[in-house]
Amino acid sequence: MVLVSKKHVIDQMKGLGTYKAEYDDVISIYVDMLKQYALFMKQFKDSGYQVSEEYTNKAGATNQRKVPVLTALETLRKEIITYSDRLQLNPKAAMVDVVNDKPATNALDQFLKAAGRA
Repeated sequence: MVLVSKKHVIDQMKGLGTYKAEYDDVISIYVDMLKQYALFMKQFKDSGYQVSEEYTNKAGATNQRKVPVLTALETLRKEIITYSDRLQLNPKAAMVDVVNDKPATNALDQFLKAAGRA
């Protein structure tokens, strides 16, 4: 099982030119989710990749239900993708332009500025 460290994620972000110290809290959460995912994946593998189990409800009826570890894995996958998007660590996020801090100007603003009225 390979565990990702915060330093590894920061190094990746620095390599991509997307790291800022202000992201450290988000990076910590992202790394923790990756660790949880690795642990749940090990449990799922150790179970022989069991997808469902018998469950007896309050009424006494027995049904098949998805194993909780699989539900946790599915949820974590979605959250990991969301965080990797926010941290710009995946190909989809790399294709999106970073938000510009400068306010956009429209044609009227440009005209007024050129005319010396803005």
